[in-house]
Amino acid sequence: MPRRQLRKAVVHVSGLIQGIGFRPFVYRLAVRRGLRGYVQNLGDAGVRIELYGPEEAIRDFLRALVNKKPPIATYSRLDISWSRPDGPIPDGFAIAESDVRGRAREFSIIPPDIATCDECLREIYDPGDRHYLYPFTCCASCGPRFTLMYDIPYDRERTAMKDFPMCEHCSREFNDPMDRRFNAQTICCPLCGPRMALYAPDGTCLEREEPLREAAELIREGFILAVKGIGGFHLAVRADLDGPVERLRERRRKPGKPFAIMSLDLEAVREYAHISRAEEELLKSPARPIVVLRKKEPFPLSELVAPGLHTVGVMLPYSGIHHLLLYYARLPALVMTSANMPGEPMIITNEEALKRLRGVADYLLLHNRRIVARCDDSVVRVVDGKPTFIRRSRGYVPMPVELPFQADGVAIAVGAELMVTGAILRGSRCYLTQHIGDVEGPEALGFLEEALGHLARLLRLREAHVVACDLHPAFLTRDAALRLAEEHGAELVEVQHHHAHVASLMAEAGVGRDELVIGIACDGVGYGPDGTAWGGEVLLASYDGFKRLGHLEPQPMPGGDACAIWYGRMLQAILHGQLDEHELRSFLVGERLAGFKWGEREVDLVFQQLEKGFNVVLTTSTGRLLDAVACLLGLTYRRTYEGEGAMKLEAAASRGRPGAVRLVAEVSERDGVMVLRTSELVLQAYEALRGGKRVEDIACAFQLALAEGLSEMAIRAAEANGISVVGFTGGVAYNDAITRTIRERVEAAGLRFIRHTRVPNGDGGISLGQAVIAAVRAGLA
Repeated sequence: MPRRQLRKAVVHVSGLIQGIGFRPFVYRLAVRRGLRGYVQNLGDAGVRIELYGPEEAIRDFLRALVNKKPPIATYSRLDISWSRPDGPIPDGFAIAESDVRGRAREFSIIPPDIATCDECLREIYDPGDRHYLYPFTCCASCGPRFTLMYDIPYDRERTAMKDFPMCEHCSREFNDPMDRRFNAQTICCPLCGPRMALYAPDGTCLEREEPLREAAELIREGFILAVKGIGGFHLAVRADLDGPVERLRERRRKPGKPFAIMSLDLEAVREYAHISRAEEELLKSPARPIVVLRKKEPFPLSELVAPGLHTVGVMLPYSGIHHLLLYYARLPALVMTSANMPGEPMIITNEEALKRLRGVADYLLLHNRRIVARCDDSVVRVVDGKPTFIRRSRGYVPMPVELPFQADGVAIAVGAELMVTGAILRGSRCYLTQHIGDVEGPEALGFLEEALGHLARLLRLREAHVVACDLHPAFLTRDAALRLAEEHGAELVEVQHHHAHVASLMAEAGVGRDELVIGIACDGVGYGPDGTAWGGEVLLASYDGFKRLGHLEPQPMPGGDACAIWYGRMLQAILHGQLDEHELRSFLVGERLAGFKWGEREVDLVFQQLEKGFNVVLTTSTGRLLDAVACLLGLTYRRTYEGEGAMKLEAAASRGRPGAVRLVAEVSERDGVMVLRTSELVLQAYEALRGGKRVEDIACAFQLALAEGLSEMAIRAAEANGISVVGFTGGVAYNDAITRTIRERVEAAGLRFIRHTRVPNGDGGISLGQAVIAAVRAGLA
């Protein structure tokens, strides 16, 4: 074709496009249309495409680029510039070497880890394929990404795969434009890739031809196996017998916290859990999160997997390692829980595993590929018909949250104390780190700083203008914030806990920069500006600030945080003054003494504390209220994991009969602020219990009354202030019945209801709220 009839088009694509087989996809589109030019990864995770050819062929290419893109690809921006060729025209089309300094007009999205695709699985199970039974099989469309990336652009030499030079077979596939492993950076096979090995806990390598098969047999025999996966180590045992699960609980120091389990396929899951269509989509999605499902009754697996709960966390295999382990084990499910001890970050190196898991794991299944970024499994629950993150991590990080405004600068946030994530806000996006966990010691604090540093490196971040932390003066995360602020010469902004919850919800729901909402924020605890412990709040909020319009009745906490562990103390405090002291003491000593660490002597001591006001703080915490009611109903007496009281109360309520018991939550007003009278509500529950009503029916009625009271305060606040949007956030928003009741009442009042679907309800979403508030306060937005 004469040169004068050719057109040139330069396309810059931003979004989730690196690390998902996008360049091979572009290559094939171009070659099939006879176009010349190249496709190239850029240093900001974007892609540049330069095309030469007839205009109609280029336009056909552009249509296919949009309409036939890889399933996981997302485009946030697509810029096209047209011109006449003004220099040499390439002979064909090529994948060019990455330009580490190149930039598109918008920073692109760094790819998350992607579950093994169906085509690779077929090869793993095909005796005639060279990838037969090879656990690291992957292609351009699947496999680990974030957890093995040192830097961008996403090329092999900047990943953990640089340690594994390709054999001639893999090299041929890598360079074949028609092969689906064309330019697949993680390509490998049994000849050139990582290898598995089975170890005894003393560090001795057990020479086995098939270590995965041998490991599965050990699990079948009841042994505890440590498994090195994609983002860290799991501890695995068979989930259908009490003995192995009980030993794991003892060694893992988790007496009651629910364990996640993994099954080979949906058919196996359906044997022990109910699966809705939305839950099935989550289970099968490329992210492969843990999905919280309702147990079938009777539950055919060990009750010790999730004791006292009506739900169980389930995931399908997301790597060849997990697929083959389950395939060989021939069991309905395996417990698959993080191998780190409470308060410690995930284990990621073989040396660390051999040292720390001695006395915990009976055997260790290891491989020799490095984990660059530790990353725990994500956890999702469908609440009132919508997927909600409990933990947002592997499979989703570091994909950003798109913001409803543009920031002219960078904000960093460090989260609160529990279920921590960090965040980096730049432009119109906020990037949350992987799940860090509870930052209550130096190791977890170091992990938070490491995760923020790694994310900053991937985002090419050189400076920050503002750093945000929680208002609480004693949180360790504040230390990280102070260091970051000093390092960048940035302003430090303290953000009230529940304002951060509401702002997080506003940001992900697309609430505008200058809009106001009514936010219901209910959780365990957050430091209030008045020095008390908040946790059941109705706020009039913008990104700039908030006003407290309503809250739960302040309740005394004798002994402070002791009430968060021993539920009897909180129950005694709430009913003190509602019941005759003799009657209350008789009930507590005779029927609820398990809620007190020191027994009867402690009950008397708490009475003295309440009378004298000694070592008593006030709280509006919804979490402490639910703990007290769980104790009242004899469901649980002390906390062995965060949220235990609320979760067991919800489990009982799920078996209750709506309407069988009627409790009424009354709202009064004090100094112009609405107060939900929880003492009277708990008293009603106590009277129903003494009257012989079923525990499950009382639990159901209590949740309903609490939700009715919260929604009443929110609706009154919205109507009084001319607000049309009401949101619900905080850890209590994981409760399906409470969320559904609040939504129904808010919508019945003609108001818009918003809830989380992209970041956690709980403290894992706090960093997003901190970041947007800090950006606004610092004048960046």
